[in-house]
Amino acid sequence: MNITVIGAGAWGTALAISLAARHRVTLWARDAEQIAAMRVSRCNLRYLPDVAFPETLLLSSDFSASLADAELVILAVPTAALRVTLQGISHYAGFGVVWLCKGFEAGTSLLPHQVAEQVLPPEFPRGVLSGPSFALEVARGLPTALVLAAGNDAFAQRVAQNLHHSRLRVYASNDVIGVEVGGAVKNVMAIAAGVCDGMQLGSNARAALITRGLAEITRLGLKMGGRQETLGGLSGAGDLILTCTGDLSRNRRVGLLLAQEQSLDDILCRLGHVAEGVYAVREVHVLAQRLDVDMPISEAVYRVLYDHVPTHEMVASLLNRTASLEFN
Repeated sequence: MNITVIGAGAWGTALAISLAARHRVTLWARDAEQIAAMRVSRCNLRYLPDVAFPETLLLSSDFSASLADAELVILAVPTAALRVTLQGISHYAGFGVVWLCKGFEAGTSLLPHQVAEQVLPPEFPRGVLSGPSFALEVARGLPTALVLAAGNDAFAQRVAQNLHHSRLRVYASNDVIGVEVGGAVKNVMAIAAGVCDGMQLGSNARAALITRGLAEITRLGLKMGGRQETLGGLSGAGDLILTCTGDLSRNRRVGLLLAQEQSLDDILCRLGHVAEGVYAVREVHVLAQRLDVDMPISEAVYRVLYDHVPTHEMVASLLNRTASLEFN
């Protein structure tokens, strides 16, 4: 299969490396100088400097040429860039589209598939690839399991089968909403988990936070039309566990630094990568109010980031909530 990956950040680069052994893969970046540097070094010095490119991986900064023979286009761009990227490919034809971003569009609270519905002509088959996956581990060939979700079952199964290999297990699903909600909201919970760890509240507290965080994700996901089993699967519980506990998690790192009372601007400057949870929490705040969904952890993260509530007050407010039934 001819695959073009749009976006040479850490995740796009890692997936391109992983797929290049079985497919003809082109990795595209807007910056011609970046592409030239990667051609010389045969690695992505900025994001994955210790992982060499396979000899078969092609590199390009020519958008039209990259799409010319593509059968599948994978969009490895942040949620904020999804709409404009979809607009850029909408004038072409002959390939399916899969996005990797996990979040809600700022200002509209739309999930990625809803943005795609507004932009792409209906003849474009499309879907989302998500699940517990650190880019560095995928690039190094460590075992990973993901979910390919699409409204068209045949497209989901065909793409999942093509992307699947011994180190990258890809399962098919038709629950696009469940997969996208799980991927978006887990980043918010990871910020809370980072605060928990940064304040040294212990393993018991982190386990409780992850579990109650999954309850929040599930409440919102079900209200938006997702399915219970999806939210408890790889793209929900699986991604949540990884992002809340792994040292490679950008969003958890945001929480760790918030616990040190660092400002959000300083944290984002220090990260040098996009932490989707910082932006997703604003839309989760809006959706929770609009849909009348109780999401106390998400609301606490929102208050820290955007109402500038100190982290110790956030923790105190969560711990002092009135006890209730676990499931209601």
